[in-house]
This record gives sequence, C-alpha cells and structure tokens, in this order.
Amino acid sequence: MKIIIIGAGQVGSTLAENLAREYHDITLIDLDEARLQFIQDHHDIRTVTGTGCHPDILLSAGIEDADMLVSVTNSDEINIVACQVAHSIFNTPKKIARVRARNYFIKDYKDLLFSDSNMPIDVLIEPEQAVTDYVRKLVEQPGALQVLDFADGVIRMIGMRATKNSPLVDQKLKTLREHIPKADARVAAIYRKNKAIVPSGDTIIEDGDEVFFIAAKKNIKKVMSELRKAERPYKRIIIAGGGNIGYRLASALEDSLNIKIIEVSAERATFLSEQLNHAVVLNGSASDQELLLDENIDKTDVFIALTNDDEVNIMASLLAKRLGTKKVMTLITNPVYANLMQGGEIDVAISPQLATTSSVLAHVRKGDTGVVHSLRRGAAEALEFIVHGDVNNSKVVGREIGNLVMPTGTTVAALVRDSEVIIAHHDVIIKNDDHVIVVVINKNKTKAVEKLFAADANLF
Repeated sequence: MKIIIIGAGQVGSTLAENLAREYHDITLIDLDEARLQFIQDHHDIRTVTGTGCHPDILLSAGIEDADMLVSVTNSDEINIVACQVAHSIFNTPKKIARVRARNYFIKDYKDLLFSDSNMPIDVLIEPEQAVTDYVRKLVEQPGALQVLDFADGVIRMIGMRATKNSPLVDQKLKTLREHIPKADARVAAIYRKNKAIVPSGDTIIEDGDEVFFIAAKKNIKKVMSELRKAERPYKRIIIAGGGNIGYRLASALEDSLNIKIIEVSAERATFLSEQLNHAVVLNGSASDQELLLDENIDKTDVFIALTNDDEVNIMASLLAKRLGTKKVMTLITNPVYANLMQGGEIDVAISPQLATTSSVLAHVRKGDTGVVHSLRRGAAEALEFIVHGDVNNSKVVGREIGNLVMPTGTTVAALVRDSEVIIAHHDVIIKNDDHVIVVVINKNKTKAVEKLFAADANLF
C-alpha cells in the first residue's frame, strides 16, 4: 500500500516506522528537514520537506497514485486542508486526519462539517480522547497494564503481571479451565524478561510474567483473580497536569471517584475549577513534595502524571511512589524512556502515540478489519478481522482453528459470533461474519495474516 504521512512528530514518525517495517511504501512530509533526515537514516522511508497541505508538495510526494493520506501535524487546519486538497485535486481513496480541537466535534456541527461535500475526511482521530479512554479503562480495571476492547466491547483483552502465590503461577496453561470452570478464557501472549513466548497448553506461567489473556468482558475479573491478588477498586486519584487529557479524564471520573488535579498554571487551574463539578483543583507543581504530603499522597490509590513534559511526569511519579502512593501511571512520549521505566517504580507507562496510531492501523490493514491494538508499546498487535465468504473463497471460513495454517508467532485468540464470545480451541469452526481476534507477536507476519483472513474470489 502506498501511504503518504504528513507530520513527523511522535505520532507520524511512529506510524511511519511501524508501517515501513511491514513493507508499505511510505512517504513522510514535514517542514523539519533535520528531523526527516534522521528518520530517513534509520528507516526505509522516503521524505519530502514542505507544508503537507500544499498541492505541489503533495504532488512531489506521489499523491497521484497514493492509496491513503494520513495527516497528523500539530495543526488541525493543515490536516483538514491536506485532506481537502487530496480529495478535490487528486481523488485520494482514503483520507485520515488528526483533529484535536473539541470545537469541531460539537454534535450539531460534526456531521455537517465532515463529509465528501464539505470537509472530505474519511477517518477523524482525536488523540487526547484516545489517550483519555485508554487511561480511564486502566482506572476502571485495577491491576491491568493494558485494557483492549474488541467487537464493540463484548470481548476484552487484558495485559497484567502475574505474581507469586497466585493460583495459576507455576501451573500449566491447560489447567486454566480447572481454575475457572464457569469463565472460559485464553492466554494469547506472554512476555518474560521482555522476550515474547507463544503460549501452548504446556506453557508454565512464572512470577513476573506479563500475561495477555482474552475473555468475555463479564468474566474478566474472575480471570484476573487467578493471575494475581485481586485489587480493590480505586477510590482516590491524583492527576498531575490539567491539560486536555487531564481535564477530560477528571471530567470522566469525577462523578464516581475522589479526584484531585494538580495544575501549575494559575490561569488553567481557574478554568478547571470553573468547568469541573466535583474534582478538587490544586494550583501548584506535581513534584512539590510538601504539596503531595499535604494532599495525603500516601493514602492515594493512583497517581496519574499527564503533563506534556516527560521528565516532569517521570520525576513526579517517582516522587509520588516514594511518598507512598499505591500505583503510578505515567504519560511518556519518548519510547526509550517508556521502555526504561515500565515495570519498575512506574507501574504503567502510557504511550500517547501508540494510543493514536492504533486508530489508524485498522484502516491500513487489508480485508474487513474491526480494530487494531498495539501490545507492549508496539512490540506486537492484536487484530480483529470480520471474516466473509465460504470454503470456496476463504482460507478460514468453514475450517477448524486447529487446521488453520497460521504464520509463526501468530495466534487465534477468540471470536465473537452474534454477540456471543467463543474462546479459540482447536475444534472451533470459523463461520461467515465471525469477528476473529488474532494476536501477532512477530509483526513481520502481519501481511501473511491479512492474506489468510481475506476473502477474495481471485485469491486462489
């Protein structure tokens, strides 16, 4: 697929690098020539220097025969105009834009604005909302490292760290049914000391393993209790940073939880206090030890650092943990920092660019793809395929899962049929219109998985 990406920031560069590894034809446009040169030196990506919404720049990037345009600059207006130019002049088939300002999403305006006859954007990405939703699910699911929904939330995948003295630790996976007889589940991936393990029935879970399991949403708590001691629901939360994400998260949680939000800007703190109904707004620094102690940080269930500065987030989180908070979640844009900090004193490192790129990946994948989620900050993927066809034009429909020729490092985890969750076992037969969730640990195999699940009369 030929894809043009406008914007070489954290989101654009992460998306370009991921797609280039999968052998897509990627061209990246940005005004920062030095940034583009750095990316080009490290990845097989073509770059063009210039303003991405200008027709001549798009033409030099190869827009005439591009399959997709993804505009993710920091300017909503550039992203919107780029899609308009691609549509009006070059008739680009798929156009995706990052739009951050909530003003564009007012209900009465959104449907009028974003259409082929007005602003021709096929997919709108709201980065702050994507991160807010991601963090909210972590708060609602105590003990989870990642919470990923498929098939409109009917089925859920949870990443969590196994702990000693839990029922399943030191046990083979095939005993899972014995421990939870009334809640079918499957372990879809395991990471041990940062190395991926493709699970089988004889795989033994060890203390400290990062385990990804999938089950019907209603059964998640039962399964989690088998992997680690059940955590009490969170009640007291301190949010560091009252920017768009911090504000949205506080607004989403303040009716049900005890929320305090720390904001360094007096003007922004005033705005937050006027907009939020129940949350307590504090004007100050999240790394002020005296302030944290005064606000009973040692009795806080979760400290969530959401400022736009990685160093501030990391230092404030480390301080909060040292002062006694039970858990810290930290927004970290630099992937190197995220990998260093995850699993130490920082319990959950949140990658904003991966939360955003997941919104794009489903539209890049071939076939009828529902959602795509990145696992472990991009190390692997979980994809939802809606399969179509029959035994004559599909390699999966009408066949038992155990008989599928799956690429190495990939696993069929579960499927959803008419809102019923069916955990993958070797004798389960895939049917037309099933939503099939596949975990791809080796991302080089993504194209092979897409081809396997595609229904195409000309495929054979």
